[in-house]
Amino acid sequence: MEQYTIPNTKLTVSRVALGTWAIGGWMWGGTEEKRSIDTIHAALDKGINLIDTAPVYGFGKSEEIVGKAVAEYGGRENLFLSTKVTLDWTGNGIRRNGSRDRIMREIEDSLKRLQTDFIDIYYVHWPDCTRPMAETAAVMRELYDQSVIRAVGVSNFTADQMDAFRGECPLHLCQPPFNIFERDIEKDIKPYCERHDIALMTYGAICRGLLSGKMTKDRKFEGDDLRNNDPKFKEPRFSSYLQAVAKLEKLAKKRFNRSLLAFSLRWIFEKGIPIAIWGGRTPSQMDPVDDIMGWSMDLATLSAVDSILAETVTHPVGPEFMAPPTGLAG
Repeated sequence: MEQYTIPNTKLTVSRVALGTWAIGGWMWGGTEEKRSIDTIHAALDKGINLIDTAPVYGFGKSEEIVGKAVAEYGGRENLFLSTKVTLDWTGNGIRRNGSRDRIMREIEDSLKRLQTDFIDIYYVHWPDCTRPMAETAAVMRELYDQSVIRAVGVSNFTADQMDAFRGECPLHLCQPPFNIFERDIEKDIKPYCERHDIALMTYGAICRGLLSGKMTKDRKFEGDDLRNNDPKFKEPRFSSYLQAVAKLEKLAKKRFNRSLLAFSLRWIFEKGIPIAIWGGRTPSQMDPVDDIMGWSMDLATLSAVDSILAETVTHPVGPEFMAPPTGLAG
């Protein structure tokens, strides 16, 4: 497993982080605890030492499962836990809340659920635009100075918002979406992070399953599955994305004898991203981890990916559907 040391910290983490949104069940059709714990253990066995979660993933369920899995596996001192703050579901619906009171309550709840006395990476999940950025940043700075958290991150922030945050608190990581189909961060967020030595730990590596190599045109999404609201999974876009998937899969097989999933994760690293979050719900889904490591793509391959997208996805759409309105979250 390739590793990466996060700048200005002592954290050396695996370049693949295990994402646990689906394990929490919310917006992914439920979860089964034992299978989820086995999945986390399978990831750890593969050399993944960084687990990413959040309180809102299953409203505490994901963090609880991660806490149990790590306690059963042992070796907490060699593992890194990443979680988030500022989404409040205590009232009607979910809203952004970056107040001191909310953050201090959430950190205590997360520590209990994760069965730990410190959090390695603590992210502001979404910026709370109803209050000054300095208010949220000051609380994060306090937790960092007290060593309750080892590194500070922000997720779903613009470059300007990161700039305002950095005026009050050190910023070590940024967690935006990034994959072959969703590349908006290349315009400004990625350059900003590179200029300021902020590590990118991106999510959505296989674009909600589109780049898994297992998505078919007749796939149905049940219940609260977030893909029911994703424009990529609605016609006519869905067919165009699947055409791109077929061509990308052929490219991966022909040039590298790799699965589309492994190719898609490797592509993220080849684009200069140090850490990619990849989720799974069953132990067998961790099997491709070894195929991601130890190889690289040439410029011709990267250019071929761009050409495939230009030929097939004529009306691309990003992950904007996931962004909650100001003051609310979904």
